[in-house]
Parts: sequence; C-alpha cells; structure tokens
Amino acid sequence: MKLSTQIKPISYLKSHTAEVVRNLGEVREPLIITQNGEAKVVIQDIESYEQTQETMALLKILALGNRQIEEGEVQLAADVFDRLRKRS
Repeated sequence: MKLSTQIKPISYLKSHTAEVVRNLGEVREPLIITQNGEAKVVIQDIESYEQTQETMALLKILALGNRQIEEGEVQLAADVFDRLRKRS
C-alpha cells in the first residue's frame, strides 16, 4: 500500500464524497485527508476498520501473555488439565 497515492485535500472529500466512499469499499486502502496542507484525518472502509480492531485485540492478548510468561505467571498445561479433570 502506497499512502502517497491516498492523500487528498478536504475540498476533494467535500466535492467527491460518494465517489470516495465507493472507492474506499473497493480498494480497501485508507485515505488521508489534509487541511491547510497538513494530514488531519484518516478514513477507511468499515471492513478494514473492523479487521484492524480485531488485529489490535489479538496483539494485546499476545502482549499480556508475554508479560505473564516474563513474570512467571504460567502453569504447565498438564497441571491445568489434571485440575480440570478432578473437578468433574
């Protein structure tokens, strides 16, 4: 993905909103909107946004797991399964 091709001024967004929304759904690449020459907003289609959110959630889970491993807060799988079997 080349972000340099996905940069438009806010005036373009105002005058081509329907086209921008349609294109976002087809291309599935974010669009950077500038105001007074500065990047101000990134817009993207809903599917890409949801995928990004799911990816972030998984990365948070992995980071938490890694932190627990580093802090020694782990248990052997065999021990966990043994305790679960004893409960039933």
